[in-house]
Amino acid sequence: MFSKTCEYGIKAVLFIAHKSQKDQRVGVKEIAAAIGCPEAFTGKIMQQLSKNRVVQSIKGRSGGFWINEEDRLKINLQQIVKILDGDKLYKDCVLGLAQCNDANPCPMHEHYMNIKEAITKMHVKTTIEDLSTSINSKTILR
Repeated sequence: MFSKTCEYGIKAVLFIAHKSQKDQRVGVKEIAAAIGCPEAFTGKIMQQLSKNRVVQSIKGRSGGFWINEEDRLKINLQQIVKILDGDKLYKDCVLGLAQCNDANPCPMHEHYMNIKEAITKMHVKTTIEDLSTSINSKTILR
């Protein structure tokens, strides 16, 4: 359902949120190792997430990434998906047709409308805090 970039990004956010709940900051090396992603690729993902204020970061020896409690309660899964994958999941034709819409539907349009609406609602409703408190930290790792 998600691109590999988005999967890694979600795992990174969950890992950081889990550590942040314990008032810990984590670096790119630790994140990359925990989620099974190459360090350079993890760094690029973290840049996008930091630039879009999903995570906070401080450079330097005692620096790292974290997510404050207010943001964990506010930021939802859809925001992360849109940052890393865009809104194709929510808007594009399931068959990849350019002209699919309510006025000119593809053969699957009606079937997937309800599914897309349900996915959108679920992603909007699900916060980082919801995910991080209900997931076992071992599940996040690889």
